[in-house]
Amino acid sequence: LRTQELLAARRVDGGDQLFSRANDFGFSKHPDETLEIWNKKEVLKDVVRTIRKLKPDIIINRFDHESAGRTHGHHTSSALLSYEAFDLAGDPNIYPEQVDIYGTWAPKRLFFNTSWWFYGSREKFASADKSNLCSVDVGTFYPLLGKSNTEISAASRSMHKCQGMGRTPTRGASTEYLELLKGKMPEDQTNPFEGIDLSWNRIEGGAPIGKKLDQIIEDFDLSKPENSLEAMVELYGMIQALPEGHWKTLKEAQAKEIIKNMMGLFIDCIAEDALACPGDSFALDIEIINRSKANAVLKNIRFQPADRDTALQLNLEANQEYELSTTLSIPVDQKYSTPFWINDKASLGMYHVEDPSLIGLPETPRDFLLDFTLEINGQNITYTQPIEYKSTDRVKGEVYQPFEIIPPVLVSINEKAFIFGSKESKKMGVKVRAGRSNIKGNLRPELPKGWSSSPESIPFEIVEKGASLDFEFEVSPPQGASEGYIGLRAQLEDGTEHQEELIQIEYEHIPTQSILKRAKAKAVKIDLKIDASKIAYIMGAGDEVPASLEQIGYKVDLLDASTISSRALEGYDVLILGIRAYNTIEDLQFLNPTFFKFVEQGGTMIVQYNTTWGLGIKSEKIGPYPFKISRDRVTDEFAQMRFLDVDHPILNYPNKIGKADFENWVQERGLYFPNEWDENYTPILSTNDKGEDPKDGSLLVAQYGEGYYIYTGLSWFRELPAGVAGAYRLFANMISVGNQNKER
Repeated sequence: LRTQELLAARRVDGGDQLFSRANDFGFSKHPDETLEIWNKKEVLKDVVRTIRKLKPDIIINRFDHESAGRTHGHHTSSALLSYEAFDLAGDPNIYPEQVDIYGTWAPKRLFFNTSWWFYGSREKFASADKSNLCSVDVGTFYPLLGKSNTEISAASRSMHKCQGMGRTPTRGASTEYLELLKGKMPEDQTNPFEGIDLSWNRIEGGAPIGKKLDQIIEDFDLSKPENSLEAMVELYGMIQALPEGHWKTLKEAQAKEIIKNMMGLFIDCIAEDALACPGDSFALDIEIINRSKANAVLKNIRFQPADRDTALQLNLEANQEYELSTTLSIPVDQKYSTPFWINDKASLGMYHVEDPSLIGLPETPRDFLLDFTLEINGQNITYTQPIEYKSTDRVKGEVYQPFEIIPPVLVSINEKAFIFGSKESKKMGVKVRAGRSNIKGNLRPELPKGWSSSPESIPFEIVEKGASLDFEFEVSPPQGASEGYIGLRAQLEDGTEHQEELIQIEYEHIPTQSILKRAKAKAVKIDLKIDASKIAYIMGAGDEVPASLEQIGYKVDLLDASTISSRALEGYDVLILGIRAYNTIEDLQFLNPTFFKFVEQGGTMIVQYNTTWGLGIKSEKIGPYPFKISRDRVTDEFAQMRFLDVDHPILNYPNKIGKADFENWVQERGLYFPNEWDENYTPILSTNDKGEDPKDGSLLVAQYGEGYYIYTGLSWFRELPAGVAGAYRLFANMISVGNQNKER
């Protein structure tokens, strides 16, 4: 989703989006940690490759390479890598295997896009020495677009919807500052490109092309773009005559696109279905329209990967629709469609990409393409169009989605983790979906050693493509503690076996994404004791904790904050607020008197982490006694956990918590810990990242009246869905803290 939102943003602002193999593994405080997890040598190689491939004249870092420990480690690392790669890209002895493909490249200048934020305040920046800064007015207004740079920027930024990055645009002059890091400072400090030849003269044989292009621009009539078509086709021929190289490839593609737009050329290649299987055949409808008076002939169509040519010599009359239909066969050995960077198992910080030519690409190149060779004003030009699927939505209208290759049968497990706190078995719901019609086979789970299922396998038969069947297996854990993964495998009558799950991501602002991954669920047998507490839960943001608690036997009721009253909490032993609940639910700030009365009368209230931004209530008032939320966090999931009060019930009842309970945590220990609190709170745990002072605010407990109030910044939202055994044991103790004396 994040990848596609970046591409959606680029469709707004016109940029090209490339990626290294580095993985967003979570918040990192320091580039040293980031570059160790990422594998600095390999990511640096990716950055050098990109510079050599793109051949930029100037490079602008978005972040400060000298801000180690003060900004996100990923951000600082990006700047550090750019700073180093700037010099390496021009050295033929560095990554020579890249040089054979892309050559070397030496950019002229490296800048850092600084601002007042990096100086501490607007006042400090206003008085700072700016002799090493270029200033650029980015508020330029474009009459043809009816928009300014800043408006385009805001629309682009607003594509990052899953991060809540919507922006209201600013308008008018807006100055950005570029600090020179490497290269020679331009004399005109408002022009970062000064002294760099940006004309066609930089290319051998390019001067005549530049002259002709200037004339095309001068003569261009916006209302009759086809009038410039003849000259533009001639220009395309001149570009084709250039020596092979970066600029020829780039400018040839741009010229083809301009010609296509001048003609109003429309090409559609629509498959009868969005999904198909290797070995299948499918109907394909082709539509082509030349919406101009240009002399255009469709000479042939070449089908990839079938390598089939169809000669046509079809004269494309002005604004006449031409439709063709055919049937294509998919090779039996055709690879499935899925993002290339997740095909192989990744490390914590790096994706594994076997084919170096794919490194940097934002998406897997499409295999099913049609090449349309047109003769336009005597010049042969080939346009490549991917095969897609198109449907009509009664609300959205015309909707396109990619044409994908999937297995003949798809399997999935309904839950992603099964947590067993006792020897009792659990029902495991599974789904089988037909990728093609008339499939028949057997379905069986693959279990960790010592686990069993009933039945061991289930036969299935599905007649219609796209239809699915639901089944259940009864899964039983072993006697002792155990941890592993449950897989699911479907064996068809032809002997082939399949274990892929299809995950589809569908949002209006991005194309439908189809991801194939091995179907699996984590299975954990925990040495766990729980009590019969009845739990009320108010959901936070992206909250999976309630389902995780139900996995270990708790009864959890979800409450709506807008309808809560004192009576609504009657009969509950525990009230839990989900992550960032105070950030996301405005009504909560008015409900604290009700919550605290619940605690005072003997209930237990557990509040999971909130951020300091957009809190809606002072953090001092979140609890019955004051505390202050800070930005303290511990990102090292292996950081040592120290017990500050070893005799506290939370560490002893009903489960004895030890060091082993903090093993196998994922991504981090926790975030937004309080750093100041009233003496009525007892801090339970202490932890810290390397080189930092101890952070003691990850788990605070206070007795209030007859009950208990708990505030915790530990990352339960990550640990519980991931099946971390120790996290379940400690959370069960938090739930039970009010019952210790009753049980004893």
